[in-house]
Amino acid sequence: MHPTTVRVRLVIAPLDEAGRHHRFPYADPCPGHEGLRGQDHGAWAGRSMDEVAGEDPEGLRRWMTDTSYAPPGGGESVEALIARVGAHLGALEPGTHRAVVAGQGVVRAAVVGALELPATAFWRLDVRPGSVTTLTGRSGRWNLLVGQPEGALEDSPA
Repeated sequence: MHPTTVRVRLVIAPLDEAGRHHRFPYADPCPGHEGLRGQDHGAWAGRSMDEVAGEDPEGLRRWMTDTSYAPPGGGESVEALIARVGAHLGALEPGTHRAVVAGQGVVRAAVVGALELPATAFWRLDVRPGSVTTLTGRSGRWNLLVGQPEGALEDSPA
């Protein structure tokens, strides 16, 4: 690896109980990487998507179609999440970083920001629980590593 390259491995834990019930997660911390904490869902945190849809169908629709919309109660918009995650990635020192992130939203935001995709692409990315997404970058340019052989990450150092 080039000495000025940054490699980030974003690790998603296996699906937990809240995830299995499609609950909005809390803004869970990411130890060692404050800027990669989970998205703040405000008043929706801990509630199921069905509960939110029953009580605030317009808010849920806006959140899923307008990337500038923030959930009520101090929630964070998709655009704000992308900006926060991008700023954190841009500030990383050269070397390899491993971050266990709270949910797929952080990985989506990292990929959208790193590849300079439109914010609406956030909703077009699926991130599997128990997976690793790797970004490498240098001089403000990021690449997404795809197509690693199955099992390749178990043998490589973090």
